[in-house]
Amino acid sequence: MRHASVWGQGYARPRLRLLFVPNEEYPMFTSIDPATGAPGQSYAELTGAEIEIKLQRAHDTFREWRLTDLATRTALLERIAEQFDANTQRLAETATREMGKTLKSAIAEVQKCAQAFRHYAQEGAAMLEPRSFPGATATWHPMGPVLAVMPWNFPYWQVVRFMAPTILAGNVGLLKHASSVQGCGAALEEMVIAAGGPAGLFQNLAIKSDKVDALIADDRIVAVTLTGSEGAGMKVAEAAGRALKKVVLELGGSDPFIVMPSADLDAAAKAAVTARVQNTGQSCICAKRMIVHADVYDAFFEKFSAGMQAVVAGDPMDAASDMGPLSSEEQRATVLGQLKLFEQAGAKLLFGGEALPGKGAYMSAGILVDVPTDHEVANEELFGPIAMLFKAADIDEAIGIANAVPFGLGSSVWTQDADERARFERDIEAGMIAVNKMLASAPEAPFGGVKRSGHGRELGPYGLHEFMNLKTVLG
Repeated sequence: MRHASVWGQGYARPRLRLLFVPNEEYPMFTSIDPATGAPGQSYAELTGAEIEIKLQRAHDTFREWRLTDLATRTALLERIAEQFDANTQRLAETATREMGKTLKSAIAEVQKCAQAFRHYAQEGAAMLEPRSFPGATATWHPMGPVLAVMPWNFPYWQVVRFMAPTILAGNVGLLKHASSVQGCGAALEEMVIAAGGPAGLFQNLAIKSDKVDALIADDRIVAVTLTGSEGAGMKVAEAAGRALKKVVLELGGSDPFIVMPSADLDAAAKAAVTARVQNTGQSCICAKRMIVHADVYDAFFEKFSAGMQAVVAGDPMDAASDMGPLSSEEQRATVLGQLKLFEQAGAKLLFGGEALPGKGAYMSAGILVDVPTDHEVANEELFGPIAMLFKAADIDEAIGIANAVPFGLGSSVWTQDADERARFERDIEAGMIAVNKMLASAPEAPFGGVKRSGHGRELGPYGLHEFMNLKTVLG
């Protein structure tokens, strides 16, 4: 059965295509503090009936929210930013307890979220200006409820990258967050309600991944966005393709960090350490492969290895800690297993890469060398504080190593040579490139990748327009 558009008068509510067993027990999500292994708060998984209520609430809210004027939407974004400001410490502590990032980095993440809401509030009108063509005008219109499938590594920022433009656009959002950060997901919904947003504008769905396909198939969901692994992206893209729905994917990365002879080696080495161990190496845009010109390889290695060996892994609540634990014991086991594969392929772990004794999912920062670029292991994305170090004879080899992996998310290049900069900007296969600085996301700039790092863009006007209809009016 084809259902009428929400824009029409004859809308018939579709049935939720979820196969629930009537007497099935719905388990609890319990967060585990990766710094101690201690269980935290528990959240009940939604039943089929509860999912149906939230879906219909999102649908009904959209019918009203799409009619609000721009001033109403931007005012709400400003108030949500104020809620993030007022609750910074509490939100940050929740993230630290649920996934282990240092408190100082969690605070910075919350502050960045407030910045994003304010950016869209202040710049939204300009982003939504009609476009004029000979004999025609094109105007931006919302599409409907958007489903977001999000990971644990930046439990607020990853969500806000879709959440802020969704609200501005006149759409509504449904969040399927990672099981381990349900407290963060609930807090995000709380911020919208506390700011005066309608109850169905943004909802956290405490569900497991096996419910995602059916949600995508439901006619009330118009589009889906995912940040996560390559495998998860393929599954969501397949489901969205079957339903003929728009999808944005931000997937894995194995970002190169290229250092040329003209670079400021002190600045490059310092940035390389931060770029590798921030968030305990658990970031898609962490620099993972350090590619260094032969002329400065030894000098860079001395500085970089000293910096990596000095990294302090400790209590994430302690300001003296450079990094906290990995997100879980399972994640640490995954990284340790990957290191064995590297060593079996002929790579050498110079130091670090060890599980630290005591409670918590801690491990030491380390460096891998002699990684064979022609072996499949070189395509591994190391989601932990381990750097791969490569030597390149010239710029051609550096670019070749950079592009040899199937990913193309971000990159960082260090050079004072204008011709080299132009070559990197032209030839590196990535959605983003930072020159003489560490790669980072910002509300103003488009964020996304190419190749197996996904497609579509978040942030800036492009992230806003991904889930809007550019409607052409002739005459």
